[in-house]
Amino acid sequence: MPALYDPEQVRPMWEELAAVGIRPLKSAQEVDAVLKDTAGTALVVVNSVCGCAAGGARPGVTLALQNDIIPDELATVFAGMDTEATQRAREYMANVQPSSPCIALFKDGKPLHVLERRHIERMSALDIANNLKEIFNQTCSRKGPSVPPEVFEANEHVEICGSTLTRVNAQ
Repeated sequence: MPALYDPEQVRPMWEELAAVGIRPLKSAQEVDAVLKDTAGTALVVVNSVCGCAAGGARPGVTLALQNDIIPDELATVFAGMDTEATQRAREYMANVQPSSPCIALFKDGKPLHVLERRHIERMSALDIANNLKEIFNQTCSRKGPSVPPEVFEANEHVEICGSTLTRVNAQ
């Protein structure tokens, strides 16, 4: 299925996460490489063009990754853009209703902690960061932060909402 939005318009939304070391996954095979038969912890962010991704999810995740302990793997899929990768990531979250944005921490390929859109909508970026840091401290072992503080400080949070983007495949 083709992307819903102009890739250049959403580029800043995935670059915001990539700037703190989160790898964009574009295919089901790339998702499998991170989650299938993999030991350790993995954070997967289902990114989105919606306002709660801009106001809470992305800034909360980037702040959480400044923690002293972080997941082993950091990845993102983009709903409405990377359809195959998003579908596969959601398959790993079998008992979670599909939503975007969504933030999931996996351990050994199984979902351990998930913040769905319904949670994210009610949380500030700081609430999201604190929630994730708490679970990172309980289950992860990789030394953080994901990037040096000066790189984090230079990262710009994108506040574009999907309602202002051009849909390239509107039916």
